Amino acid sequence: MVGLLNEHERTMAFAEVALGQIRSLRQTAVPRNYEIWYTYATGFNPSLNKIINETLARNGKLSESDLEQIYDTYLSQLRTIGRIDKVGAKVISEIDDVMALITDALGMTVKYDSSLEGAAQKLDGASSHDQIKAIVESLVRSTREMQETNKALEQRLIVSKHEISGLQQSLEAIRAETLTDPLTSLGNRKFFDRALADSVQQAQIAGESLSLLMFDIDHFKSFNDNYGHLTGDQVLRLVAMCLKQTIKGQDITARYGGEEFAVVLPNTALRQALTVADHIRRAVMAKELKKKSTGEILGRITISVGVATLQPDDDVDTLIERADACLYAAKRAGRNRAVCEADPEYMPSNRIQVA
Repeated sequence: MVGLLNEHERTMAFAEVALGQIRSLRQTAVPRNYEIWYTYATGFNPSLNKIINETLARNGKLSESDLEQIYDTYLSQLRTIGRIDKVGAKVISEIDDVMALITDALGMTVKYDSSLEGAAQKLDGASSHDQIKAIVESLVRSTREMQETNKALEQRLIVSKHEISGLQQSLEAIRAETLTDPLTSLGNRKFFDRALADSVQQAQIAGESLSLLMFDIDHFKSFNDNYGHLTGDQVLRLVAMCLKQTIKGQDITARYGGEEFAVVLPNTALRQALTVADHIRRAVMAKELKKKSTGEILGRITISVGVATLQPDDDVDTLIERADACLYAAKRAGRNRAVCEADPEYMPSNRIQVA
């Protein structure tokens, strides 16, 4: 009983520290933030504590994007690893059971071979009908035992096949989850990094064009401050919905981080990519945002878009840098617009001509 009381007091102390941090930094008391600060209070994840302390020392606060990044990096992956370990343990257990059954079946096979051998020798020396009959009956019994063993093994293998198939689907679901942003259901940053690297490589091998759109939501921080993070999440989901409705086929969409999104357009030249960007921009601007809790109309949101196309000497990083530079050029030019490398707002001397 004393041990239970001590554990209760210890965990309550961690909970008080977590809530105290949320209160003092004026963060939303959502489960994600509570888990971050509870883990911080326990000290069980030194890397998490280190990044929090460094961020607070540098900025004096943790922004929404900081909290999201910390959770994705130091907590959500551990949870996924734990789930993968559980599925892996089930697979190993299933294989062990099947191997034990196969070992038993092999032992029965050896025994059956011995029975056949012995019966053959006995038949050579048999001199009466009764002796032959006894030998045959013994062989029939051994054969039936062998058949039953084989049947049991066959049934167990069928069950095992279904079990392992289900576990494989679980692993695939976990894998898909690790590449999906939970808020918007778009690909996450890890998915984007892999998809862009693959797309760039394929485009370079095939000699095809490829364009990248980088965009974010205009005045998103002010929107969050005025209406709260829950409404901010609604804005992110609205933009994601516009992307899903607009982008089709081989094109790749992802939430790059915070309020920033990315679209990879394989086999698409700059002019066509600029058209796609403007189509997305108009689709977002056409949506009217309503606060779910009150029904209050909050108006419309806009996005700024940067558009870059793959050049012969490009790698993933340089392509992202140019698209990002175009995005910030769109911001400087007044927001709610798409800017590409051929536009006058984009200043670098290596500006290219639109195809």
